[in-house]
Amino acid sequence: MSSLSISVCAMELPLVHVFKIARGEEAIARTAVVRVRGADLEGIGEATPIERYGESVESVIAYFAAHPLACDDPFRLESLLRAEIPAAARAGLDLALHDLIGKELGKPLYALLGLDPSRAPLTSFTIGIADPQVMLHKVDEAAHYPILKVKLGAGTLSEQVEIVAAIRGRYGGALRLDANEGWNVDEAITILRELQRYEIEFCEQPVAAGNPQWLRAIRDRVSIPIVADEDCLVASDLPPLYGCIDGVNVKLAKAGGIRGALAMIHSARAMGLKVMIGCMVESAIAATAAAHVSPLADWADLDGPLLISRDPFTGVRYEAGKVLIPDAPGLGVREGALR
Repeated sequence: MSSLSISVCAMELPLVHVFKIARGEEAIARTAVVRVRGADLEGIGEATPIERYGESVESVIAYFAAHPLACDDPFRLESLLRAEIPAAARAGLDLALHDLIGKELGKPLYALLGLDPSRAPLTSFTIGIADPQVMLHKVDEAAHYPILKVKLGAGTLSEQVEIVAAIRGRYGGALRLDANEGWNVDEAITILRELQRYEIEFCEQPVAAGNPQWLRAIRDRVSIPIVADEDCLVASDLPPLYGCIDGVNVKLAKAGGIRGALAMIHSARAMGLKVMIGCMVESAIAATAAAHVSPLADWADLDGPLLISRDPFTGVRYEAGKVLIPDAPGLGVREGALR
C-alpha cells in the first residue's frame, strides 16, 4: 500500500432526547470523522472527545492539521499511534487504521483479534436524568431492552431513591446505575444501601475520580458491586484501584482506541476485575469498533447509536439487546444509510 493521507471533519448527531448526566446535558452530540486513505482503500474512524479531559472536536481537527502521520504503512501501528497523541485523536486514528487494515486483508476486525462475535454480551440502554415522569416515559419506550442503565447523581438522595423504586416498579429487567461522580462517600453509602433491595447489578463511578480510598470505603459497606469509569482512562490507571472496585468501564475514546482498550482489558483481567465495554454518545462508527472488542467483556454499554435520531452510518445492530457485529472487512461500517 502506498502513501497514507488523513482527513478529519466534524459531525453533529441530533439526539432522540436531551441526554443529561450529573455533569451536564446535550441535545446534539459532536464527534469527528477520521478518514485514512491508502491507494484505493479508505479506513474510517470516529473521535469522540470528552470535554471533562480538555478535548473537543476542534482540538482533534487542529491536532491532525499540525501533525502529519508518522509513516505510510498502516500496519506500523506502534509508530502511527504514538502515546503523545491526545486520546480522542488517537482513538479516531486507531479506528480508521484498524478499518483500513481489515479491508486490506479482507477480514472483519473481530477476526483479526481472534474473537468469536457470538460471544458479544447484551447491551444496556441508558436512561438519562430528567423529571421523574420523563424518565419513566423513557423507561416505557425502552421496556423491550433487557438491561437499563439509570443515570443518577442529581437531586436529593430521596428523589434518586424514589425514581429507581418507580422504575423497578414497572421494569423487571436488569438495572445498572451510573452516578458520574455525583455523590460523596456518605451519600453513596446511604443511597446504595437503600437501593440494594431493587436488585441492582452494579453502580458506576459513585464519587469523584482520583480517590481510590473513597471507592474502597463504599465497596466495603454496600453489597452492590462498584465499577470505575472516570477513575480509569488507560491501563496504567488500574493498579491503584486494586481492592477498591469490582469492575472497569473500558471506552475506546478514553483508552485511545482498540489497542488501548485491549491493554486495559488484559490489565483488568490480571487484577481479577470484571470488564464492561462502554461508549460515549457517538455514531455507529465508534460503537461498531467497540462491538468488535465486546466478546472480551462481561458487560456492554454500547447504546450510543440508539440515542441518536439521525445516524449517518450503519454498522452494529441490536436484537433484543444482543449486540450483532458486522462480518464485513474492517469495522463493517457503511456510510449514507440514515434512519
